[in-house]
Amino acid sequence: MADKVSIVKCDDYSHSKECIIEALSLIGGLKSIISNGDRVLLKPNVLAARKPEDAVTTHPSIVAAMCELVKDAGGTPVIGDGAGITRPGATAHAFRTSGIEDVAKSQNVQLLNFQTEGYIEVEVPDAMRFSSLYISKAITDADVIISLPKMKTHELTYYTGAVKNMFGALPLKTRKEMHLLGDRKLFGEAVIDLYSIAKPHLAVMDAVVGMEGNGPAHGTPIKTGAIMASYDCVSLDVIASDIMGVDPIQIPTTVAALERGYGSQNPDVVGIDPQIVTQKYKPSSGGILFNLPPFVMRFFGKQFEMKPKINTSKCVLCGACAMNCSVKAIDEIGDHLEINKNKCIMCYCCRELCPANAVDIDMSFVAKIITTFKR
Repeated sequence: MADKVSIVKCDDYSHSKECIIEALSLIGGLKSIISNGDRVLLKPNVLAARKPEDAVTTHPSIVAAMCELVKDAGGTPVIGDGAGITRPGATAHAFRTSGIEDVAKSQNVQLLNFQTEGYIEVEVPDAMRFSSLYISKAITDADVIISLPKMKTHELTYYTGAVKNMFGALPLKTRKEMHLLGDRKLFGEAVIDLYSIAKPHLAVMDAVVGMEGNGPAHGTPIKTGAIMASYDCVSLDVIASDIMGVDPIQIPTTVAALERGYGSQNPDVVGIDPQIVTQKYKPSSGGILFNLPPFVMRFFGKQFEMKPKINTSKCVLCGACAMNCSVKAIDEIGDHLEINKNKCIMCYCCRELCPANAVDIDMSFVAKIITTFKR
C-alpha cells in the first residue's frame, strides 16, 4: 500500500541508520523507487542556522544515513533546501550550523542551495490558490525526491512535517504571498498547490527529538524516540500529528491534501504501535499575525520589503547577476544594471553570486524596524 506508514523505535541518533533501514524495509525499501543512476534529491528541513540539538533542523545523522542508503540502492544523492524568510545568505549559514554541510563533504555529495540553483515556473493543474508557481530547479532536475522532515509544532499550521517540508522549494516572494493570504485554510490550500507539483516519492521523518511549543523555530526540543517512513507524505503527516496529540483534521495542509485526493485519513500502520511513542506536545501560541484580522495582516505584511538593489558604485558590469536571474529581472539601463522590482521574486541569487559584492538590500521602513528589533 502506497499510504502505509512505518514507525520504528529510535531512542538515540547513534542508531539512525539501522532504524531507517528497518523503517524502509517495512514499507518496501528504496529499490522500489530508485533505479540505477537516478539523481535523488534529499530535502531535509534546514529552516534556519541552528545547531542539531536545538531540534529546528533535520538531524545530520538522518541525512548521512540516507546518503549512504541511496548510494546502496544505485542512486546519486544530492542534498538541497532553501532556508526560511530571514536574510540573504541564510541557506549557506544554515547548512553549516546544522551540520549538514559536513555531511555533504564527508559523503562527497553535492549540496544545493535552492536560492542559487535558480527557479522555474511550473503550471499547477486544478490549482486551489496559485495557478502557477516558481519552484527550485533542483526539484525539477531530480529523478526522485525524498522529504526528510523534522516533527515539529507550527504556529500557522499547528504541525509541520513531510508535506510542509517542501515549502523550502519556493522563492521568498512566493512564501510571503502565501502567508499574506491571511487565513489558515487558504494557506493550507496554497501549500498543497506546491505539493501537487513537487510531490516527494518518499518521506523519512526525524521524530527522534521533535519540537513542541512555539515551533517551527522557537519551541522546545522533546524526545519522541521514533523514525517514521512512508511513500505518501500526507499519510505520514496524519499519523505523526496524531502521535503528537494534534487532530489531523485540524491541520490546514492535511485537510487541503485530503480534499485534493492525496493520502489517506486512515493509513495502514506497520512497525510499533503508535501509542508507544505518543505524547502530547505543547501547542504553539498560534502566531501573532494569524491572530489578527486578515486585512490587518495583509496591510502590514505588504509593508515588509527586503528587495535586492544593485550598488552601482561597486558594480563592475560583469553580468553574473543578469545571466543567473531566473526571471530575467535585471536589465542594462544606460551605463548600469538595474533590478526590475515588479519581476523580482526575492530569491537573492544575484546577491549570492555577485563577485563584487555589489548587491545590497533595500529595506522598507517596517522591515528596518523589525530587523533592528530582532537583533
